[in-house]
Amino acid sequence: MVPLYLNSTEVLIDKPSSDWTKVEGKKAKFDWIAKNIITSALSCDDIFRVSQCSSAKEMWDIFEVTHEGTNDVKRARNHALIQEYELFRMQKGKTICDVQKRFSHIVNHLMSLGKTFDKEELNIKILKCLDKT
Repeated sequence: MVPLYLNSTEVLIDKPSSDWTKVEGKKAKFDWIAKNIITSALSCDDIFRVSQCSSAKEMWDIFEVTHEGTNDVKRARNHALIQEYELFRMQKGKTICDVQKRFSHIVNHLMSLGKTFDKEELNIKILKCLDKT
């Protein structure tokens, strides 16, 4: 018997592959292909992390939590980045290039979490944070 997940919301089917319908067989084939694609891109440590997973969806979910965190972690990261953006100032001894890199880093992370900015807003923010000297 080969276990089969029909999709992310349906439960696992545990019946002999000879009893599968054509649709279940196709889904099992696609799941097998997806698992192979995922594992071919992994390091040894990551392979051990997902070695007991029975579906590509289960593997994906593990890596999503591992690399992006839970919703609570994402929310906390978002709040910390927003605060860092709001309090952003040029640090003493730093060049404009350093400031621009740090600012871009913060903005890029916020944008990856779904925050949007107008170019004018970003320009004003960076100009206000520059040192007067």
